Amino acid sequence: MKKKLMAMALVAAMALMSMVGCGNATAGSGTESGTANEGRTEYKVGIVKYVDDASLDQIESAIMAELDAKGAELGVTFNYQDYTTNGQADATVLNQIAADLVADEVDVIIPIATPAAMVMQSATEDNQIPVVFSAISDPVGAGLVASLDAPGANITGTSDALDTDAIMNLILTANPDAKKIGLLYDKSQDSSNAAIATAIDFCKANGLDYVEKTGTTTAELSAAADALVAEGVDAVFTPSDNTVMTAELAIFEKFTEAKIPHYAGADSFALNGAFLGYGVNYTNLGTVTADMAVDVLVNGANPAETPVQTLADGIITVNTETAEACGIDVSIFEGLGSKLVEVVTAESF
Repeated sequence: MKKKLMAMALVAAMALMSMVGCGNATAGSGTESGTANEGRTEYKVGIVKYVDDASLDQIESAIMAELDAKGAELGVTFNYQDYTTNGQADATVLNQIAADLVADEVDVIIPIATPAAMVMQSATEDNQIPVVFSAISDPVGAGLVASLDAPGANITGTSDALDTDAIMNLILTANPDAKKIGLLYDKSQDSSNAAIATAIDFCKANGLDYVEKTGTTTAELSAAADALVAEGVDAVFTPSDNTVMTAELAIFEKFTEAKIPHYAGADSFALNGAFLGYGVNYTNLGTVTADMAVDVLVNGANPAETPVQTLADGIITVNTETAEACGIDVSIFEGLGSKLVEVVTAESF
């Protein structure tokens, strides 16, 4: 009888230890096995924005709104209020943010833009906190994932891959006689370099001259814009470049006064004064990113096996005020994208 009672006690103790182990499991450990985090009512969500600009602000706001909506729907709390930060386009700041989030044992990190994602990826290699990135133009090229279909580690997310040829064709649609294209970007932005290389290939294939001007600050980009105007370019192309996006309100009038249309890789550029933005709706991108993070947290989705979602909306966003100043009829773009959206200049939106 005594042996039987001891055996029963041992079984009960083992069961209790198993329950305690499950109760203490983090989101990271849950995703390793692909099991859902049952019984959880609150999750810590770190949101890391690379820099304040209109594009990334759109994404951040959409992520927060969707987390709130999903939390209400699922009866859980996604606590991002205590863990939302801005990297200020500074690697030192980003690394400190990463260290703080790891120390706080957040359940998931959502970095917005490639530089932020690369720092968060490095900071979570050992602890395996899930990372769900947003707005990464080339996740494979940046070394964030092994492939879009099978990321292969504790990281996945959304991509705003740019169709550079489509934008260059829009330039020629508006001005078939264009001879010289200005390329304005920050060469320290990995995502910009790939798009610029594609733009250069397009220019060479179509017999167009091109002029490259770069900058890493608003002051440098303002000087670069002046130089492009002085060069007499027919149009300016900028990819989804966060540094230029930050400077757009300071430079768009330079191009507009010279009647040089500025084409860029996001609708937010047009909302900040550029002639045209093409590509992804960043509100949609942020929403999808949040949904993926929720799937990891609540359903135990494994980032390593969760395909990166690439949004290719093909939305053409034209600033009608700038179009009028440049003497371009907006209707010429009808049918060239999935949607033609008309906007006017605003500092925030």
